[in-house]
Amino acid sequence: MMKASKICASLAALALSASALLAFSPAASAANEDNDPVTSSRSFRKVNTVRKDLLKESTSTDVDAKSNWGGIESLDVPQTQSQAEKDAAAAKARADQAAADAAAASRSAARNSLAQSSQPQNFTVTPPNGQSVASLLTFANQFVGVVPYKYTGNTPAGWDCSGFVQYVFGNFGIALPHGSGAQMSAGRPVADISQAMPGDLLAGPGHSAIYVGNGQVVNALNPAAGTTYSPIGYAFSSGNYVIRRLL
Repeated sequence: MMKASKICASLAALALSASALLAFSPAASAANEDNDPVTSSRSFRKVNTVRKDLLKESTSTDVDAKSNWGGIESLDVPQTQSQAEKDAAAAKARADQAAADAAAASRSAARNSLAQSSQPQNFTVTPPNGQSVASLLTFANQFVGVVPYKYTGNTPAGWDCSGFVQYVFGNFGIALPHGSGAQMSAGRPVADISQAMPGDLLAGPGHSAIYVGNGQVVNALNPAAGTTYSPIGYAFSSGNYVIRRLL
């Protein structure tokens, strides 16, 4: 009886195995025979909303408030001008140049007018009264503000520094050369300005004048000033001069 039960159990197990084998074989056979590619597809939900803030991420970056990144004013960007701006700049430049030329012409005319007005008009020289120092200073004083400076001149129509000195002392019978350097050896030497007296000659390599006292000289200073009074320090700015006594 037991043997028959074992036989039945073995048959049942064999039948179950055969069934499983039959179920697997067609699928495996189909997989081996079918070599076509396998495809798949997915569907997505249609979206009709258009995104308008595409740059939002790039413009919303946070920067440390203490950071110094400079500004547009620090950029070295070449400046360009429109044609209208260039034309306006050119017109302004021409106007400025015209104004400068007009101003220069005006100054030149003013100088010419001043030079003409400084020329002696019916000027009569008053001869010296005696041979004293006072007479010499009075004689020289009549030319101040009247006679213009004229290079190489030595008359009341116009003179330079040494020409003025030569003319004044010549009217007192004292002959001097025309030239400040040559006049440095005339007369008797005076040690320094503390011993100078009115009427003494001051002469240096580039200028000569007549001492009038109190640190002043009368001289033909330059074309702008003409015959005038000047401080010694101004007339002889280099400090290079000698003092000579002629009277």
